[in-house]
Amino acid sequence: MKFTLSWLKEHLDTEASLATIVETLTRIGLEVERVENPAETLGVFRIAEILSAAPHPNADRLQVCQVSTGDGPALQVVCGAPNARAGLKTVFAPPGAYIPAKNFTLSKGVIRGVESAGMMCSPEELGLDGDSSGIFELAPDAAVGVAFAAFAGLDDPLIEINLTPNRADAASVYGVARDLAAAGLGRLKGEPGAPIPGKFPCPVGAKLDFAREDAHLAPLFALRLVRGVKNGPSPDWLQKRLKSVGLRPINALVDITNFLTFDRGRPLHVFDAGKVAGDLVVRRAKTGESLLALDGRVYALDENVVVIADDMQVESLAGVMGGEASGCDENTADVLIESALWDPNNIARTGRKLGIVSDARYRFERGVDPDFALPGLEFATELVLKMCGGEPSEIAVAGRVPAHPAGIDFPLSEVERLTGLQLDASEMVGALEKLGFSVAGQISNSDHVHVRAPSWRPDIEGKADLVEEIVRLAGLDRIASVPLDRASAVAGPVLTLLQKRMRTARRALAARGMVEAVTWSFVGKAEAEIFGGGAPELALANPIAANLSDMRPSLLPGLIAGAKANFSRGLGDVALFEVGQIFKSDEEDGQYLAAAGLRRGTAKPSGAGRHWGEKATPVDVFDAKADLLALLAALGVSAGAVQIVPGGPDFLHPGRSATLQFGPRNIAGWFGELHPKTLEAFDVTGPLVAFELLLDVLPPPKLKPTKARPKLELSDFQPVERDFAFIVDKNVKAADLIKAAQSADRSLIVNVGVFDLYEGPGVPEGKKSVALNVTLQPREKTLTDAEIEAVAAKVIAETGKKTGAILRG
Repeated sequence: MKFTLSWLKEHLDTEASLATIVETLTRIGLEVERVENPAETLGVFRIAEILSAAPHPNADRLQVCQVSTGDGPALQVVCGAPNARAGLKTVFAPPGAYIPAKNFTLSKGVIRGVESAGMMCSPEELGLDGDSSGIFELAPDAAVGVAFAAFAGLDDPLIEINLTPNRADAASVYGVARDLAAAGLGRLKGEPGAPIPGKFPCPVGAKLDFAREDAHLAPLFALRLVRGVKNGPSPDWLQKRLKSVGLRPINALVDITNFLTFDRGRPLHVFDAGKVAGDLVVRRAKTGESLLALDGRVYALDENVVVIADDMQVESLAGVMGGEASGCDENTADVLIESALWDPNNIARTGRKLGIVSDARYRFERGVDPDFALPGLEFATELVLKMCGGEPSEIAVAGRVPAHPAGIDFPLSEVERLTGLQLDASEMVGALEKLGFSVAGQISNSDHVHVRAPSWRPDIEGKADLVEEIVRLAGLDRIASVPLDRASAVAGPVLTLLQKRMRTARRALAARGMVEAVTWSFVGKAEAEIFGGGAPELALANPIAANLSDMRPSLLPGLIAGAKANFSRGLGDVALFEVGQIFKSDEEDGQYLAAAGLRRGTAKPSGAGRHWGEKATPVDVFDAKADLLALLAALGVSAGAVQIVPGGPDFLHPGRSATLQFGPRNIAGWFGELHPKTLEAFDVTGPLVAFELLLDVLPPPKLKPTKARPKLELSDFQPVERDFAFIVDKNVKAADLIKAAQSADRSLIVNVGVFDLYEGPGVPEGKKSVALNVTLQPREKTLTDAEIEAVAAKVIAETGKKTGAILRG
């Protein structure tokens, strides 16, 4: 919410300084975000007169001017402006002045051998609009020596407050002044005048067309016709008001509605009556209808949108934005002024659905003063008659102003109970009354009063809201600071299992030399489809960019883009990871928390780039597998509980990828090398290997009776290793062979690993030779040869039984 100091003083009779006003606003809950005071920036600039202008002796395009600043002797200034001439009144900057648009501080200088003691300025150099082909040309009667900011009316400070959503009453200059007056900073003024009598019935009817259950969508709809108006530019004072808050003046009729939106928090709309066919009806839009709005865009409508329509078409999005077809211009002779009440929730939904952010929507979705709907229409009529002339009709009204909510039975002791602040009953009641609340009841021993909120405070719903109003007016600085009690015991854990896994995943992947990336949660539709997404329900209604149109189904698109950006800047060997959310559907269980990593070039876990001690090799699928298994280990998930199934999603290389799962239906992730088609789609060169793990799919850890670490048990006996070479079918997985060998004797076998794979002469067609290293760890005694051979026989028998393996001769 923005307003200038002079605008505020139109409604607040006060002698308070700008600093006091700013401090008070923040103290009563209207936090001041910034203050722009042009007088401080432009304070050193003065009006000056050029007494003489002679050609520069050493430059054809420069002149040496004698300039009077109204203080002391004339100054010599070298000027290159083509319009510099004797007798011209202009703007002068003395040495030491900061030139805003040029971002430098002026100093005395010598230009082509001639001393110059200042500068004459153009509008552009001061950051102002105007003809900047030369220096300022001011009116001949401009007083020399006067501050330029005061002369040009640029000494009006602009205040911007950070308005919280519940304070709809302060979304107007009048509302801010009302709060400051209640805080004791002045007297409120500027009440609108008396109602204006109509000269004839309104020829355009106002109608509400809703089912009974939808009556809340538009409780009140009022119209008034003013005929015979002469529309044109609005007066200077009104244009200045609008420009001060960043609005562009359009014409008098439109400017009046914009002015009342900011001045009184009462959004209105004006229709060119000559462009309206029949009566105006408020109703739900029909599927297939559309509207060319005043912002030049066409909006497709449905039955969830409330509109104002005539007999031919939709003319306005109710409470959000008007239509271009019935807009007012310089040819408007008869104007319809509309004032209405709309359902805040419906206005918010419509604005979000259509992606429209307007000043009217901002106020209606927060709640406007219902009692000012008709007075606001009268006020607008008064301004139209003053600026544009014409003859007003009677007001056509459909619906009625809703009844005020019931009051609140308020015990004054609630203030101390909720805040600890002790106040006199008279001060508390007085604070509420200053804010416009009506307080009824005798203050007795129970200190109960009955409070009714004013019509402009839709946010007041209960006793706590009343306490807030009293305390913010009394001052939060009056509440004593009380330290929290020290906890008597160690606080219990507060992080959830998923939050712990997120932290652990970040630390584990960073420890493997990977760099964390934080990428967009949105990707392009084509990218989303490559990674299994792109469903219509995951498309954004209002994307911030065309290439960020869908919710991401995987973390990989962002990491690939990061690797590509690094490569284009000469950093080809990168290892990136991210922990974040991915979206498989719009259902409650369609959102997952994932951890993903990507390696490119030679960015292996052992280090990236060339090294004198060994040959640099590109990353491969086993690097991604190692990252994934290391992450599982850090998360406390046993590798033995995981099934690694060859093959993965379509965006991975079919022969260099695998899927991670806990059972046939519980898929937890994947790893592998990216498919060449995926690389081509992203316009990135490989090799690229990656993995992704769904953290919330992992099984929870088993609860232990104690958090103490188990006793370290080291065997006193030397381990024994035996090697086995098995002939198996080519389609037999090495993991199945390892599990079969481990199951032979789980008390003695502590490790099984693959150390050789052979296919060729000596091995039958369709077969392969897989060599296993089996480690036995005795714990009670040294194993005899017979015992070792017995375990070896079990290994051969189990592998043969479960995988069809035959010991290679």
